[in-house]
Amino acid sequence: MPLTMVSVNEPNTIIRIGGKEETRRFLENLGFVPGGVVTVISANGGNMIVEIKGARIAIGKDMANKIIV
Repeated sequence: MPLTMVSVNEPNTIIRIGGKEETRRFLENLGFVPGGVVTVISANGGNMIVEIKGARIAIGKDMANKIIV
């Protein structure tokens, strides 16, 4: 399921990253790689703050929908 559908403060393992090649590369550079663990810290109006590899990152709903957990 996409990252936008997961519960807050629940660790999830990334299965795959969808979208265009440039989008996948951008997310990969931020640390979103298959097998990585991502936790949603907060979700507000479609925008999300997530924690991955000890860093907190803000992403939009469109990017979060491309991250399959």
